[in-house]
Amino acid sequence: MISRPVISIQLIVAYNGGDQDRSERENMIPFELNRLGMIMAPEPGNSLEVEGVLNPGVARGPDGNVYIFPRMVAAGNYSRIGIARVRFNKAGDPEGVERLGVALEPEAEYEKRPDGGGCEDPRITFVEPLASYVMTYTAFSAAGPRIALAISKDLFNWERIGLATFEPYNGLDFNGIDNKDAVLFPVAISDVEGVPALAMIHRPLFPGTEPHETVQEPVSREMDIHRESMWISYSPLDKGEYSYRHLHRFESHHRLACPVAYWERLKIGGGTPPVLTRHGWLLIYHGVCDTPGESAAGKRLRYSAGAFVLSREHPRFIQYRSSLPILSPELPPERDGAVANVVFPTGLDQRKDLGQPERIDVYYGMADSRIGAASMRLPDELLSEFHAPSCEE
Repeated sequence: MISRPVISIQLIVAYNGGDQDRSERENMIPFELNRLGMIMAPEPGNSLEVEGVLNPGVARGPDGNVYIFPRMVAAGNYSRIGIARVRFNKAGDPEGVERLGVALEPEAEYEKRPDGGGCEDPRITFVEPLASYVMTYTAFSAAGPRIALAISKDLFNWERIGLATFEPYNGLDFNGIDNKDAVLFPVAISDVEGVPALAMIHRPLFPGTEPHETVQEPVSREMDIHRESMWISYSPLDKGEYSYRHLHRFESHHRLACPVAYWERLKIGGGTPPVLTRHGWLLIYHGVCDTPGESAAGKRLRYSAGAFVLSREHPRFIQYRSSLPILSPELPPERDGAVANVVFPTGLDQRKDLGQPERIDVYYGMADSRIGAASMRLPDELLSEFHAPSCEE
């Protein structure tokens, strides 16, 4: 049996967003998201959305429009991935959507269950070496949630690439276990051997590491940092000939991050695809903790958002990590829904169309029922006092 590194979680005091006014909070929390409002909710009478619309992928199309790809949940937790065009108000803020149909629905065997199926929680990246959009999404079959990939030139016609597969790492096998919330880099990234590759961040859900399991453990607990971490995995791009047919095979891996703060003590995982800023690669991720109150079913979970800034040259290294949430469930649409107390960022848009490259709009799921939008502006600098500790082996 291979010995796994085990650490005790180093906790940072959780921030209560309601305790201080907006100006003080902005000074305290770099990258904090400011809500723009709810932009999509289940359409009355639409059977495809009767159990919610949530967790959208986001991309700028070839036509310059912003498109979102919501998870649309029909009766029985049967999920499709829709497509909608974002509508903006005169100020340039997103205010609603125009529904355009379905982008993906369960058709492949790895997307089907005896009682239904699922294409869920997409993330979309325009991958420059492929000159194509690549979608990572959760395929929910009888085997459980798995990472799947699809590719498109125009956002409207998608071709499935298949399920992600992984070479073993140091005796660790990412295959055959639950895995989701994967995000891709838009450019070739050098893997641990210096080979240009498609790089994907993901968080394998090894048995015993899901929030409903870790919530049963004490606040101060030992943690297996290999089995409770986000990873970067690499799919080499063959000899500069950027074919997509092998892109589901990931051959090398690097551990990126594990939980360190109280607000993420139960689990961390992917959020939005990384985008390059003047500080480095910005990645918004999610963290899970328990709330002080308890429901009839036991402890309640709380999903919040944080920010990483990864090295521009070697993004497997973290330059900055928010010690406090940049967005937490506070409003009724975020606190009440199919799953209470959830903000879940899955897509973003750099507002170069407004001539404001420092502004980033973020789209997020609200209580697994609706979709909201928020915006941030990049801080002038990354102050050292906001660096959260890492979990070193």
